Amino acid sequence: MAVYTEVSKTDLETLLKDYDLGKLIDFKGIDGGIENTNYFVTLNNEGLQQEYVLTLFEELNQDEMPYFVELTTWLAERGCPVPFPFKDNNGIALKSLHGRPALLQPRLSGHHIETLTESHCSQIGAALAQFHQAGRDFYLQRQAHRGVFWWRRESQHIADKLSDEDAQLLRTEVDLFDQLREQPWNLPQGAIHGDLFYDNALFEGDKLSAILDIYNACTGYLLYDLAIVANDWCVNADGSIDPLREQALLTAYGKVRPFDENEYLAWPQLVRTAAMRFWLSRLIPALDPGSTQKIKDPEEFRRILLQRIKTPATLP
Repeated sequence: MAVYTEVSKTDLETLLKDYDLGKLIDFKGIDGGIENTNYFVTLNNEGLQQEYVLTLFEELNQDEMPYFVELTTWLAERGCPVPFPFKDNNGIALKSLHGRPALLQPRLSGHHIETLTESHCSQIGAALAQFHQAGRDFYLQRQAHRGVFWWRRESQHIADKLSDEDAQLLRTEVDLFDQLREQPWNLPQGAIHGDLFYDNALFEGDKLSAILDIYNACTGYLLYDLAIVANDWCVNADGSIDPLREQALLTAYGKVRPFDENEYLAWPQLVRTAAMRFWLSRLIPALDPGSTQKIKDPEEFRRILLQRIKTPATLP
């Protein structure tokens, strides 16, 4: 159970006094979270049961949270299927519980998809483009929590724990992204999701119903965000790319937000950078015997990176 901070019935009832959402019926910790604590919360309001999600943030501090409160509200108001925080009776959305920032949000309907099809990839492509279009005018900015400065530093810190080949592979990919940033391409930027893996989306039947876990969002290259999605939604078990799923993803995205000319030049490197970033973020806890973080296999993204190097990606 990935619940890092235990919440009691008394804790919840005290928190809920600030809202007019109903009486607490039940609550349950949600399995699978890596960075945050999440609970499903069931309330009864005049005979009608409603489901909510309470999130306690284990890494983000109180000062960092307004960006996410404002962004999710902004996106939801513009038709993006994202959870947004409820405001209490005093108009306050950002709460505190056990010394951690906390948000109460609606539990959006749907289920996770295990077997991804071209249709699923097409839908997430269109939804991500909608997210990007809405977020380009968002009035706040945030530097990525695990962006370029982080991966420069961390790739050096763990180099002596890797084989010479892997250490050099990391250095090469970090250098290549630095070279990309120096190009006068003026790639489109805005608010990006930053972690839109397939387990951060819900479907009702085969129709996309929600995009979840916005808490890696930041200001960045829109195309980098699409690369993260392509490297998860369109990948086979051996790390190779399913061309039909990737074509469906990219085509649907491009219909909503057409690609700029220079994005065609940047795409082959950005899919490599996205693979490197998640390889690195998985390597760090895997190499740390004292890590309490849920370990995911870093080899998965090393394989994807090697495939992206072997077969350069192209936009349609």
